[in-house]
Amino acid sequence: MVRLPGRTGARSTRRSGGRRPRVAPGPGRRARERGGRWRPVRGEAALGVRSVAGQVFVLQVVIVLLLVVAAVVALVLQVRYDGVQEARNRSLAVAETFANAPGTREALTAPDPTAVLQPRAEAARQGARVDFVVVMNTKGVRYTHPHPDRIGKKFVGTIRPALAGGTVVEEVNGTIGRLVQAVVPVKAPDGTVVGLVAAGITTRNVGGLADRQLPVVLGAAAAGLALATAGTALVSRRLLRQTHGLGPGEMTRMYEHHDAVLHSVREGVLIVGDGGQLLLANDEAHRLLGLPEDAEQRHVRDLGLDPGTAGLLASGRVATDEVHLVGDRLLAINQRPTDLDGRPSGSVATLRDSTELRALSGRAEEAREHLSLLYDAGVGVGTTLDVTRTAEELVAVAVPRFADFATVDLYDAVLTGEDPEPGAVLRRTAYGGVRQDAPLYPVGEQIRFVPSSPQMHSLRTRRPVLEPRLEVAPGWRAQSPERADRVLEYGIHSLITVPVRAGSLVLGLVSFWRSHKEEPFDAGELALAEELVARAAVSIDNARRYTREHGLAVTLQRSLLPRSLPEQDALDIAYRYLPAQAGVGGDWFDVLPLSGARVALVVGDVVGHGLHAAATMGRLRTAVSNFSALDLPPEELLGLLDELVVRIDQDEQADSAGAPVTGASCLYAIYDPVSRRCAVARAGHPPPAVIAPDGGVTFPDVPAGPPLGLGGLPFETAELELAEGSRLVLYTDGLVEDRERDIDTGLEELRTALSSAGESPEETCRAVLDVRRPFRPGDDIALLVARTRALGPERVAEWEVPGDPAAVADVRAAVTRRLTRWGLEELTFTTELVLSELVTNAIRYGAEPIRVRVLRDRTLICEVFDSSSTSPHLRYAATTDEGGRGLFLVAQMTERWGTRYTPTGKVIWAEQSLPLPAPDGDRGG
Repeated sequence: MVRLPGRTGARSTRRSGGRRPRVAPGPGRRARERGGRWRPVRGEAALGVRSVAGQVFVLQVVIVLLLVVAAVVALVLQVRYDGVQEARNRSLAVAETFANAPGTREALTAPDPTAVLQPRAEAARQGARVDFVVVMNTKGVRYTHPHPDRIGKKFVGTIRPALAGGTVVEEVNGTIGRLVQAVVPVKAPDGTVVGLVAAGITTRNVGGLADRQLPVVLGAAAAGLALATAGTALVSRRLLRQTHGLGPGEMTRMYEHHDAVLHSVREGVLIVGDGGQLLLANDEAHRLLGLPEDAEQRHVRDLGLDPGTAGLLASGRVATDEVHLVGDRLLAINQRPTDLDGRPSGSVATLRDSTELRALSGRAEEAREHLSLLYDAGVGVGTTLDVTRTAEELVAVAVPRFADFATVDLYDAVLTGEDPEPGAVLRRTAYGGVRQDAPLYPVGEQIRFVPSSPQMHSLRTRRPVLEPRLEVAPGWRAQSPERADRVLEYGIHSLITVPVRAGSLVLGLVSFWRSHKEEPFDAGELALAEELVARAAVSIDNARRYTREHGLAVTLQRSLLPRSLPEQDALDIAYRYLPAQAGVGGDWFDVLPLSGARVALVVGDVVGHGLHAAATMGRLRTAVSNFSALDLPPEELLGLLDELVVRIDQDEQADSAGAPVTGASCLYAIYDPVSRRCAVARAGHPPPAVIAPDGGVTFPDVPAGPPLGLGGLPFETAELELAEGSRLVLYTDGLVEDRERDIDTGLEELRTALSSAGESPEETCRAVLDVRRPFRPGDDIALLVARTRALGPERVAEWEVPGDPAAVADVRAAVTRRLTRWGLEELTFTTELVLSELVTNAIRYGAEPIRVRVLRDRTLICEVFDSSSTSPHLRYAATTDEGGRGLFLVAQMTERWGTRYTPTGKVIWAEQSLPLPAPDGDRGG
């Protein structure tokens, strides 16, 4: 039952407890006892100080008065400031005007300055409306003054700055009040001060603005007060009309209606006083809290409520949907403070039975958590194309939000990117749990599940399996009875195992284990586990396919890159190759020995990654190797390579499945250890770097040709002369360019790294790549460092041969002597035979000048130069032919022979193996 303060009567119906309502004391009850109707007095309602309208009126009056006072003060201060500024400006202007007026300077030097200046000063003072204009000499003695009795006396004020040629403006308290005076000098034509002029005005004489504005301000204040009074009266009348003049009886009937509604609602209502006494409790509150019959007017802590609920009601603090367990009910309590009679007196609380709602919200929360888990799995699983990492991400998402432990078992073939074979052994790929000491199979162990185990049943049926109680699952225990006992003792009691399916393939299975939560897995969680694994299976299969493709690409690329460097003595070489983070690409390099102890260095780049880029790189490297056998200059070799790329593009365009070669570049260099010259040409490739023996780093100006594949555009070759011990650095653009820096910045960083590198090529490679670590490049990096060697004069012999067949004998004799000095007597007969044939052919079929050169390198090299461009060809001579067998003999008695062309002709060369390693120096003089 409800007791309402101010209620005039009791409810006409009894409560379920049989108690009659008690009428609480209040003004309504007193009015009822008087038997009359109470009506408010209109004057009291309109302007009563205790009424709201009266309080608003007083507040408005105070605000208006404050605004008026502030306006008056601001007006007075502003007028005072403006008066002072006006006085300063006017006095200075009058003084300067009078000082510079015609005749003022001459009057100061007259016999009687006062007689001349006094009338002028008074006229100026009256015309300018200032209080005085005083003319004085440099000692401050007045010549003029509004009061004649003060003429001849000392001027009161500061004149020293004016005597120095400046002006003085100051505020002083004079005999006529607070005034502002200005003193200015009167100067002779030569700039000397001959007198002073002072003008002054009192500040009250420049005022008057406040007197004109103050009535306006006061009038506005009066108007504001009048409007406030009228507005308050209008609001009071409107409030009176809205209440319709209700008295205590009418208000009591309204309370009765409110009381009926209060007891009819299906929500408990409590009003607690300031001291913690229960003032009001409706029927629903009695039912929900189990309150006693005499609960009203008792302290809430004495009503037998649980301490939490009683403490909340007694505290009066604000609460919003705070849930409390009262008996077997979950009550949502809302509490707010309330005011009675204008002072804090307690709080009002509402109670709502949320037991069923709580159950529904629990299921909704569980569904939300499941959706959140699936979303996080979609975002967090499969961030990399690594099978093992993807399995670990799945475990990280599932533990501990879904299971206490999770394991992922995959076939070994899946880890290597192959298709799994049914019945093969699985390998534990990932494990995670709330603890790390669980007695489950460790990561890396091979597992073969028995046919009765739930894991094998899941693999066989391709469906998830739920084992709610592991202690009663004999098939699971048959896998390993001893391990099963340890698992049960550890506290793991429930299992879900789900196959990892990708189309028609089963890649493995995922097991979820529960230990901390007492309830076993249910059918809803089984469906969730299946959905979770299904989403992860897509990522695992993508990683498997990528692993296979990446392995094929890596195998192809490794087979196409040089596995070892060829043996040669012209260059000391070191190299590095760093694959891109995204996979294998099209960067490549090669070292190709040429005739005449020369060596070719080549570095190329095919933009892109994957099998296509690697295959294209292999085709270009093979083509360069074949073209180099022709001993072509760098620009001609790049021209042939450009034509090859064009043909590749045409073939790819004809085959719609192919892709054209875009962005292929190449740098080709030939180093000659005899002349120490290096010929370099590049096609869309970064320039080489040269490290001088003293450590200086330069980037030679090698003409930048177009990238390969444009077709028809020429290439240019640059000739570099390298000192012995210089290092030639070739690289691909991945070393000096990426998304975060341009090539100019990269070249400067490369220059810095090279300038501080060690002397050996290996140290140079290490210094360059140390700058890039731990950076994972987005593009492949190929680096080739070659330190030059020179083939000295002691290992080179050269003779000019006249165009006379008789000169062949002289050449043979000279070569024999040189071979003897080199300790190569065993090669004398063969060398004489080879040179006889080559020199004879040059004399017979070539053109002068003819030159013979013999090089002692890793092999003995014989070269015959002539200016003819015709090349001999090897053929089989018939038995009746008199000639044609010379080159056949040369080919049979030497390891290699061939022809290369020069700008002035051609060279026929032949190489012979040395019987022993070549000595370091000459054996003879």
